[in-house]
Amino acid sequence: MKKIHIYIAIIILGFVTKSCQDLDGLNENPNNVSQTHPQLLLTEIAATTFQVEGTDPLYASRMLIQTGEENDYQYFKWGSGSFDGYNKLRVITKMIEEAERINNPNYIALGKFFRAYNFYQLTLKFGDIPYSEALQGETEKVYQPAYDSQEAVFEGIISELDEAGELIDEDLSLEGDIIYGGDASKWLKLINSYELKILLTLSNKTNVGTLNVASKFQEVYNRGTLINSLDDNAQLVFVDQQGSRYSEFNSSSYGSSMYMSSTYIDLLKELKDPRLFIIAEQTSKAAADGLAIDDFDSYNGGSPTSNYSEINETLVANGNISKVNARYYSNPTTEPHAILSYWEVEFILAEASVRGWINDDASNHFENAIKANMEFYNTYVDGYSEYFTQEAISKYVNQSQIGLIGATENQLKSILTQKYITTFLQSGWTQYYDYLRTGFPEFDYKAEQTPPKRFVYPTNEYNNNTANLEAAIKSQFSGNDGIRQTPWWLN
Repeated sequence: MKKIHIYIAIIILGFVTKSCQDLDGLNENPNNVSQTHPQLLLTEIAATTFQVEGTDPLYASRMLIQTGEENDYQYFKWGSGSFDGYNKLRVITKMIEEAERINNPNYIALGKFFRAYNFYQLTLKFGDIPYSEALQGETEKVYQPAYDSQEAVFEGIISELDEAGELIDEDLSLEGDIIYGGDASKWLKLINSYELKILLTLSNKTNVGTLNVASKFQEVYNRGTLINSLDDNAQLVFVDQQGSRYSEFNSSSYGSSMYMSSTYIDLLKELKDPRLFIIAEQTSKAAADGLAIDDFDSYNGGSPTSNYSEINETLVANGNISKVNARYYSNPTTEPHAILSYWEVEFILAEASVRGWINDDASNHFENAIKANMEFYNTYVDGYSEYFTQEAISKYVNQSQIGLIGATENQLKSILTQKYITTFLQSGWTQYYDYLRTGFPEFDYKAEQTPPKRFVYPTNEYNNNTANLEAAIKSQFSGNDGIRQTPWWLN
């Protein structure tokens, strides 16, 4: 993988743009250039897209707890979300325009992929969103775009990924590519694999628009060009340079009051899962008592439903609760962050096989996924290789409590549980959306604090696009813009 320093690319952006001006452009404002090469925009887009999304989804997904205050995500009390994705989409729109100007199909294809990625994130967060009229302020003077139904958005982004795959020229290199080093064939694998991810999100639906979900999944799968090894991971590798370090490096959020949740810790302890050692720290009590790193009794979590002061008075005061492994915030180049990994694709194929969407061996995909995730940690995390030998990985996978046996629901539970384990500081909100979609693994919550299904629309949208927003809320939720209203994809 080509490691390009992000900050260097930003400096180059201004230099190359200026040096490539023709004589007709000399009168342009140098601070507001009208043209640039799409490779420079691709670097910026990839750098922002592939960052770690932080700890909010980990609180919501019962992986972390907070003991310094009441965390809104831990207690399912969040409110409005952000339309920041549209700011990213504006840059993507510019990249597509510049790619069309120089007639380069690969940058257009990647633009369509990143459009699909961002609209997918936005619609899962809110429900109906501006889509068909979005981003047309400059070209069509549409400053208050109408909202498209969530079904129309899903149908649209699936179509955009189809178009992206058709446009990719595998023989044409991509400059400015900090993810795959210019290898267009790997981007094609990502485009197809991400389409499978989106389609599986709709597992509770038979159709999306004119498409049959299961049939479309099979069609994409039969293309055969998918992420099929760790080398294909859609991941950002971090380097120890300003602006290019691991996203959580030196983050103050890992201070004295953040600890591991018992939901996550107890699951790993029950399965004797060695990934516990690289994700969490021993409790201070266990360390003081001389317990080994690989002693599962060295780890403990706090209940995500308990009052934070109660956790302080019991577990924290007694040194009997684990923190996040310090490498996440002390190592500037810890493991890469993936928006889609080989192991997630294998979990997707395992689930699709169990559901009967494809005629394939679910157990094989399931085992491939677990092994790949452990091999990933073995590759990128120093000091833990003895726990991830081929023998240790095989022993773990062959446990009777892990395999795919019994009824469909039991098999799905096994797949979603193992997939959940792999998502610590990876894949953003994927684990939470999987929980909403399937109910696996089970999350603890108080009866009056049921898991939210969405975010409230941003305040700015209430102020600037009032009529269209109110129409969307009325058509979806009978006028109630609440976090527990059920969007189309979960109906």
